[in-house]
Amino acid sequence: MKVSTKGRYALRLMLDLAIYNTGDPVALKDIARRQDISEKYLEQIISMLGKAGLVQAIRGSQGGYLLRRDPAEYTVGDILRVTEGDLSLVECISPNGVECDREANCVTVRVWEKLTDAINQTADSISLADLVEWSREKLGDYCI
Repeated sequence: MKVSTKGRYALRLMLDLAIYNTGDPVALKDIARRQDISEKYLEQIISMLGKAGLVQAIRGSQGGYLLRRDPAEYTVGDILRVTEGDLSLVECISPNGVECDREANCVTVRVWEKLTDAINQTADSISLADLVEWSREKLGDYCI
């Protein structure tokens, strides 16, 4: 599985919303500028995140976007699944995948299942709050 640009940018967008989570809406143009991502492309991604119930749109001149929940309640897995679908490595083990003629005799399917499980467990163990903390550590804003 390779995470697409849409998935990577969705994670950066959500991280930006979490970092600037002051209670006031964050303008998409500000996120685009800080993240160096096209505002048009972010509009597509924010639409997906909104339909999935992860962000809330606030209309008007002071509008923008807010997280619907606390950053600790989002996981990397939650965010990536919105843009990437399931995180299966191969189609034959995907919940919506195609049936394989070799399934009954396939030994390698166990490898794909174990790797996919490891990816899902890791993605689901990292919260958006963890990313905010890591960001602060990396940028030197972190205080103990």
